[in-house]
Amino acid sequence: MSLRIYNTLSRELEEFIPLQPGRVRMYVCGMTVYDYCHLGHARSMIAFDVVQRWLRRSDFAVDYVRNITDIDDKIIRRAVENNESIRALTDRMIDALHEDADALGIERPTHEPRATEFIPQMLSMIATLETRGLAYRSPNGDVNYAVRKFPGYGKLSGKSLDELHAGERVAVLDGKDDPLDPVLWKSAKASEPEEVKWASDFGPGRPGWHIECSAMACQLLGETLDIHGGGMDLQFPHHENEIAQSEGASGKPLARTWMHNGFINIDDEKMSKSLGNFFLIRDVLKSYDAETVRFFVVRAHYRSALNYSDVHLDDARNSLRRLYNALHLVPPAAVEIDWTDPYAARFKAAMDEDFGTPEAVAVLFELAGEVNRARSPAASGLLKALAGCLNLLQGDPQAFLQAGSTLDDATIQALIRQRADAKAAKDFAAADRIRNELLVQGIVLKDSASGTTWTTEK
Repeated sequence: MSLRIYNTLSRELEEFIPLQPGRVRMYVCGMTVYDYCHLGHARSMIAFDVVQRWLRRSDFAVDYVRNITDIDDKIIRRAVENNESIRALTDRMIDALHEDADALGIERPTHEPRATEFIPQMLSMIATLETRGLAYRSPNGDVNYAVRKFPGYGKLSGKSLDELHAGERVAVLDGKDDPLDPVLWKSAKASEPEEVKWASDFGPGRPGWHIECSAMACQLLGETLDIHGGGMDLQFPHHENEIAQSEGASGKPLARTWMHNGFINIDDEKMSKSLGNFFLIRDVLKSYDAETVRFFVVRAHYRSALNYSDVHLDDARNSLRRLYNALHLVPPAAVEIDWTDPYAARFKAAMDEDFGTPEAVAVLFELAGEVNRARSPAASGLLKALAGCLNLLQGDPQAFLQAGSTLDDATIQALIRQRADAKAAKDFAAADRIRNELLVQGIVLKDSASGTTWTTEK
């Protein structure tokens, strides 16, 4: 079975065929670095980390670009509030981003360009758009993109210009032919001599947000990408404007496949800084280990909404314990994945169907059950190897299981007595089940002639 990906542009599952056989060029919109990353950012980073890992596992060479927006109104305001330079703020936030991403087992992209390093490429693209009649200069000095002159505008969001106007979030500004026209170059204001700006043929100023990604993607990956991705909230206006700019400049499709991950919700509302209902990655990691957070994200399909709560994270941690418990009971043998094996074949089929991690994780639990029944080191090794495709279960099982227990002493002693009664009744399956349940909670039983004792062996 070949890899199929849901293409937001066509709204269909499509067989994935890259432009160049064996090579994938993927661009994912990254963070605006004015603050620490929250779990919504983690969702996108983990989703596309899984994508690039599976592409590589599928024998593709992957050029993966995830940009950094390091000049923006929010960045400027925050730097002023903090009484620090923009560079000091963005450097500090990029370091924090890397700390969070590394903790969550997210591989660094092939390229991580900063917008401020590509100003010449942005200016060149703006000049091309102006030459082609798609950009115009406003009386206030800004350069804007004329969306009504691009015939395909709205094709990603699936809406006409009239429909987009009905739900527009862009304020009507003096000098714009259409309120939807994005700013390509923001003219520096004479009243603000300290404003961040670059010299250009359009006058001193700085780039608009959307042109940044158009220029960086083209410079690093070419005029047409295999995959362009990001959060669902970026479909409009950001990705719609990227398409208009890039295709207006090159005359070629910007991307063959568009991928968008779903939100993390709080009480069924999108997690975001603007709504104030966000949880920083580093704060969540004070209460939950990083692999649990990663598993919480991975076991849901990347396009689905994901509700956040401590209950859901607790469930993710306990589920992950069940998998580690199998590896602890039967130390894994070192194996190469045989994709003809029934478990491996089902895992691959799930991942090849739009990166179906829920089904792939279900296969891991089935395989863990087989490990527990057959006590097979080869099966345990396959479990670890398949989970490694998602960067899960690569830690020390005993260390993970002993990381803490939610059971008090009285409950543990009661379960030990139940196990003794089961053994006396020759119900060894029940006795093993109780031992395993305790092990999932990090409790290790030790039988001796004098009775059974337990320890967390911390």
